[in-house]
Amino acid sequence: MRGYMPVGAQLAGRTTIQPNACALLTNRGELGALYRESEIRATVQWQQTGHTCADRLRGAACLAAGEDSMKKQGPTRRHLLAASIATGSLAKTAWAAFPERPVRWIVGYPPAGATDTIARLLAQPFSSRLGQPIVVDNRPGAGSAVGATALAQSPADGYTIMGADNGTLVINPVVYRSLQYNPERDFRPIGLYAGINLLLAVRSDSPIRTAAEFLDNARSATNPIQYASPGIGSPLHLAVERLARDARIRLDHVAYRGMAPALNDVLAGAVPSIVVDFTVGAEMIRAGRVRALATFSATRLAALPDVPTLAEQGLPGFSAGAWQGLIAPKRTPDAVVDRLTDALSHALADPHVRSRYAEMGLDLPSSSDPQTMAKVWQDDVAIWQPLIRELGIRLDG
Repeated sequence: MRGYMPVGAQLAGRTTIQPNACALLTNRGELGALYRESEIRATVQWQQTGHTCADRLRGAACLAAGEDSMKKQGPTRRHLLAASIATGSLAKTAWAAFPERPVRWIVGYPPAGATDTIARLLAQPFSSRLGQPIVVDNRPGAGSAVGATALAQSPADGYTIMGADNGTLVINPVVYRSLQYNPERDFRPIGLYAGINLLLAVRSDSPIRTAAEFLDNARSATNPIQYASPGIGSPLHLAVERLARDARIRLDHVAYRGMAPALNDVLAGAVPSIVVDFTVGAEMIRAGRVRALATFSATRLAALPDVPTLAEQGLPGFSAGAWQGLIAPKRTPDAVVDRLTDALSHALADPHVRSRYAEMGLDLPSSSDPQTMAKVWQDDVAIWQPLIRELGIRLDG
């Protein structure tokens, strides 16, 4: 188990107590007293002989109980309980030292996109809290599936984490025919860290000035209006498909490999409209090169107070968006996840982070604990997976 550093030493192999590594003790208090004394003697012996971590733990428990008694009577339930308590105590102490080397933060998208930008923003205060560097590792491809596969194959020791979105955890399992990870089986949540606001937009010289006009044009058009997105099966693509279904209009999806080429083609006039996350599109919107028609969020954005919601323009109750959160391999110890959640909360409270979030139109989560993220994750499964099946969206992994 990587990163397991009890008593200042790197121990190799799994921490296992064999059946004869037991103590004949009547209560936990007696075990604790004898274990602390005997553990020192066992450590000396372990260091002198070069035995494994399991040998060391077995030695401590047997010294505390008396090996002769164990040989005579054989293991009992009390023996196994005593050994388990001893092992758990040492394991908790060991994980208290986490982290002892840099932590890798996987980003499943190319550099300069929203996910990458947010990860690098959070990395500094996150690193400061942990006391170790954060290495941002871009693993783009297949709607973040390449990065998620890398995480699923990493040791569950907390030294590899990933910034995942609802595409990674909710959409990919239904869209891709062949996926090398299973979110429920392979990952556990650490905490949410951003709500991504989406916008329906057109080029600044477009005759369409509001979302209501866009919907009216789509209803009366002979051919479906084209819109650009950063990829098939992305949260942005599905947000517009849900809009089309609820508004009962026909739209023609033009998929790109990322947000930048999609925006470039809209600016060049190749595609008349686009769904864009404000994090990436903010600069072009402020420069007047792109006109935001509506936000997909339930309320107007503080950064764009003059841009109404879709709900205000003919679709009451409609809202859609994307979110991002940290995940770790499924078997990552609770103590390590607690440490990472604490670092995430610290990063989100950083004044510079909050200022940049406001500039980028990002929403801070109401809570960054694992339980809140787990609920949002499962709620989105209920919303988006039926829609994907209804639309028949399938891709080769």
